[in-house]
Amino acid sequence: MGDMSTQASERPQEGAGEGPGERLAVAPRPRAADRAQTPAPSAPPAPSSWRSGTALTLLCFLVCCGIGLQSWTAMRLTGFDLGIFDQAVRAYAHFELPRSPIKNVHHEFPPGFSLLGDHFTPALALLAPLYWLWDDPRVLLLAQAALFAVGVPAVRRIARHSFADAPPRTARRAADLAGLVYALGWPLLNSAYNGFHEVAFAVPFTLLMLERGLARRYAAAACWAALLCTTKEDMGLVVGAFGLVLAVRAHRAGHRHGRATGLALALAGPLVSVAVITWFLPAMGGPEGYYWSYGSLGADPRAALAHVLAEPWVLFQVAVTPGVKVAMTAWILGSLALLPLGSPTFLLAVPLLAERVLSDNPNHWPVINHYDAFLWPILLTAALETLGRMHRTSYGRRAPALWWGSAGIALATAASFGLGLVLFFQPGAWRPPTDRAALAAAAELVPDGATVEADNVVAPRLTARTRVVLADATPRGADWVVLRVSGRTFPFASLDEQRRRVELLLAHGYTKVRERDGAVLLHRTRRVPIPGMRLPGPDSTPIREAVPTDVGTSLFLR
Repeated sequence: MGDMSTQASERPQEGAGEGPGERLAVAPRPRAADRAQTPAPSAPPAPSSWRSGTALTLLCFLVCCGIGLQSWTAMRLTGFDLGIFDQAVRAYAHFELPRSPIKNVHHEFPPGFSLLGDHFTPALALLAPLYWLWDDPRVLLLAQAALFAVGVPAVRRIARHSFADAPPRTARRAADLAGLVYALGWPLLNSAYNGFHEVAFAVPFTLLMLERGLARRYAAAACWAALLCTTKEDMGLVVGAFGLVLAVRAHRAGHRHGRATGLALALAGPLVSVAVITWFLPAMGGPEGYYWSYGSLGADPRAALAHVLAEPWVLFQVAVTPGVKVAMTAWILGSLALLPLGSPTFLLAVPLLAERVLSDNPNHWPVINHYDAFLWPILLTAALETLGRMHRTSYGRRAPALWWGSAGIALATAASFGLGLVLFFQPGAWRPPTDRAALAAAAELVPDGATVEADNVVAPRLTARTRVVLADATPRGADWVVLRVSGRTFPFASLDEQRRRVELLLAHGYTKVRERDGAVLLHRTRRVPIPGMRLPGPDSTPIREAVPTDVGTSLFLR
C-alpha cells in the first residue's frame, strides 16, 4: 500500500478547474516571514470545468432518479424497505419517533417500537421537511438521487487533490472522469433500483469527510465524520479507520492538529459504535443480539472473540465459505481494476467488507443490494489516490497510470451498464407485470384511513393514506386485505400458502370485493374470530424470518 503521506503533502495545482461549489482548499495563512515565498493564489476556475461539474452532477441526479422512479412505476419497490422508511420519515415529519407498522407488526415488535431501536439512523430526520411539501414515498427517491449527486463535486475535488502536481489539463481530465465514473457507479444504480436506504446519507458524508481530510481541513473532516456516525451504527468503525489514516498522514506531514484530530477520531469512532450497539439500541427497545449474523464465529460477540483468539484461522475459513463470498469480493475490487488496494484509504472499507464476508446472512453476499454503496465512496477515493501516486512516480512515463486508469474506467462502466443502465433501454422494465398492476388497481379501491394488510409490492402505495401492515403468514384482522394468488410474494414460503390464507379469510368474515389477474381484494364484513390471528402486544418477542434458500446463491439474483 502506498505512502500515507502522499496525498496530504500535496497542495492543489494552480489553474486547476472546479465544478459547482468545488473551491480548492487554501493553505493556512503563512507567517509574515514566510509570505514572500508563498506561491500566488490559484487562478479562477475555468468556465469549462464549472460546466462539466454541473453537467455531471445533473447526470448523476437524473440517472439515479430515473432508475428509482422506473422501479416505482414497474412496482419493483416494496414495503420492505421503501414502505418502512416512508412510514418512519413521515413520523418524523409529524414530530414523532420513527415508527413503522410494516416493520413492527411483521417482526412482532411491541406496539410503538421506534426504528431507532432497530438501526441508529437519526440522519433520516433531516428528510422530514420534504414531507411538508409532498407527502409521498417518491419524495425519498428524489432525495436519495439528490444526495448521491452531492457527491459529484466532492469526488472531483478528491481527484484534483490526487493529481495536484499534474498539469492543469491532466488534473481537469482526472476530475471529469472521476465524476463520470462516480455518477454512473453501479453501487449507486443498485441502490436507486432498490428504492431508498440510509446509505443515501452515508455516501455524501463519507466523500465529504475524505475530501476535507485530503484538504487538511481537519475540523470540517471531524464534523462530517460525526455526521457519518448518525447514518448507521457501524459507521463509527469507518470513522475510526479514517482517523488512523488521517493521523499517520498528518504526522508525516508535520501537522500536529491533524494528528490530534485523527487520533481522536480513531478512538471516538469505534466507541460511538460500541455505545450505540450496546446501550442506545437496547435503550430504545432493540432486542439484544437481534442482528447477530455471525454464528459461524460464535453465539454472541464474546464467544466469537474467544473463538477467534483461540483459532485465528477461522476468520479465513468463514470469509471464503461459501464461494460466493470470494466472488463478491473479487467483483467489488475488480470493478475498479484492483486500484483501491494501492491506497491506505482502502482500510476504511475493511470493516464493511468484513461484516459481509463473515456474515451467515445470505442477503449480505450478492452485489445487487444497497450494501455496496457504503463502499463506493471509499473504493473510488482509494482508486484515485493510487492513480495519482502512479502518475507522480512514473518519472515521465505515464503509461502505467493511463493503462490502469483506463482499465478501471472500462470495468466500472461495464458493471454499471450491466447492473443498471441497461434498464433504460428495456421497454418492459418500465411496466409492471400484470399481477402487480392488478394489485395497484385493487389498492385504489381501499378507502383512506382504513387498516390494510397488503402484499409487499403494493404496500408503499398505501402508506401515505392508510394504516398498512404487511400481509404475512399471520392474520392481523385488518379491514382490508390485498394479496396476490399468482406469483409468490415475500414473506410467504409458497404460492399455496398465499392461497390458503385467502381461503381462510373468506371463511372467517371476509368478502371478496375484486379478483383480477391474480390479485385479490378482500373486505372484512363480519367480526368473527380468525384462527391464528395475532397482533403484537407489550410482551411480544421480536422474530426474524428464515431467508429463502435461493438467496445468496448468485451475485446477481434479485
